[in-house]
Order: sequence, then C-alpha cells, then structure tokens
Amino acid sequence: MPPPPASQSGPATSRLAADAVFARDVAERAAQILRDRYERVGEITYKSPKDVVTEVDHLSEALILGAIRERFPGDGILAEESGEHRGHGGHGPAAGAAVSADCADAAARSLAAGRTWIVDPLDGTVNYANGLPLFCVSVALVVDGRPSVGVVVDPMRHETFWATSDGPAMLGDRVLRGSAKERLSDLVIQMALAGPSIATRMRAVRKAVRVSRNIGTSALAFTYVAAGRFDAAIQSAGMSAWDIAAAGLIAERAGAVVTDAEGGPWFDVHRATRTFGCVAAPVSHHAELLRLSRRPQG
Repeated sequence: MPPPPASQSGPATSRLAADAVFARDVAERAAQILRDRYERVGEITYKSPKDVVTEVDHLSEALILGAIRERFPGDGILAEESGEHRGHGGHGPAAGAAVSADCADAAARSLAAGRTWIVDPLDGTVNYANGLPLFCVSVALVVDGRPSVGVVVDPMRHETFWATSDGPAMLGDRVLRGSAKERLSDLVIQMALAGPSIATRMRAVRKAVRVSRNIGTSALAFTYVAAGRFDAAIQSAGMSAWDIAAAGLIAERAGAVVTDAEGGPWFDVHRATRTFGCVAAPVSHHAELLRLSRRPQG
C-alpha cells in the first residue's frame, strides 16, 4: 500500500513516533560499533560453510538488546545471533530465556501477539569480514504480527532509513519515493535466485531489465528500493524475519509492491528462519518480475 502524502501523515504525527525515535537511536549507536571496528575484525566463527559471525555481530546485538530491555522490558525480542528473548511479564518461558536462531521458527510463533523487536545487528557479515563496505544494522518493531517500525542504518554512508506503518519512508528527514521508471528494460535491480531452473530464470530476468546486481546484504538491498537506488529487489529463498522486517516496511511505505517470492504476504512470523524469498518492485513491474523469477511449480 503506498504511503499517504507526507502533509497528511508525517513522522511527527505517527502514533509510533516515540518507538521510531528509539529504534533510530539504538541502530545508529550499533552502527558506530561497526564503523569503529571496520577492517579490524578479530574473531570470526563459521556458522555454516557459507555463513560467518564476528565478535562485532555480538557487540552490536548486545548493545541493541540491552537498550530494548532497559526501555521496553515487557517487549519480546527475536535476534539473529541469540534467538528469541521473552519480555518481563510476557508469555512462555521465564523472562530473558533465549533459544538459538535454529529454533527461531518455533519462537516466532509464540511472538505473533503483542510487541516484538526483530534485530539483525550486522546484515552482510561476509562483506564486513572481508572489508567490503556494504552492510547494515536492521531494527524492526512488530506489533501483533505486523511490522510497525523499521530502521536500517548504512554505517559507511552514515545513512538512516526508517519508516512507520502509518507514515512515509524516510532517509533521515527526507521523504522517499521508490522508482517510477516506465520501462522494465530500464530497471537496475538486486537479484539473488536459487532453486530449480536457476540459470533459466536468471537469464529471463536479466534479459528483461537493464542490469542486475547482488550486493550481499538483503536488508540494505531491499531498503535501497525505497530510495530508488535499486528499482527492484528479488531474492527467491534463504531469507529470515530479520532480513526483511524493517527493509520490507521501508520499501512498502516508499510505494513499492512487496510480496514473498510466490506473490503472497511478505512478512509472516511463522516463517522466521531462512525459509522464504521476497520481491519488491514498482507496481507497474512487480507482476512481471515475479513471473520471471518464480520457481517452477510442481
């Protein structure tokens, strides 16, 4: 759904304004940790053959989670590195209990009601560990299963993208609108496909657009759709709630159509961990990009 005109529903009038200010502040402080330690990474742990975590991930997450617990002790948290945390007085296990990210699907189901913060302390860790300046901090507030506040901070460009569900997408104090290009062949897109017939699907998309890129950070790529830096973003699989909770909201409030990789809702708390894909694109091009990039059925 496109955002209302800024004159009718701006950041200052949002019922979520205080939450957005908090999320911006904590994400920017975490981004400072990433900047301070950029190209000075010490310990790197391999979570899987293609996924790593650094001590900076943990430092950034600790700062964000500590701030949330202090300010909103009753809120739940779902964080990439440490999993689920219950709020004081919340349902389920004792306050502060956590589960690993591998169990985040079950955790997400229990967090569908009330307020939950979804945190990715460093999206693009492989880039970060290798000195590539493409990574971000992502913080989202989900209320009753719906993303309501989203903040993505690009530390190396000192840029804070943010949105609330009742206001426009913003870059700092500037209202954002996504791409308005009329021709599909003019689009510059983010693309990361996987699964059956990948080569055929990639060729089909690349033939239809001007050029595709893969910058190695889902959250930043989908956020860039809001700013028109990418006209669209397609990732067919491997996404988790923390990849899209903030970025999807920001792209949507900038006017993009955002769905999952099959054309359904882009956010579902029951699909928390590496189980889905997403497509964000201008309304005039979304259906065709979805058709070209979808996995074969059956």
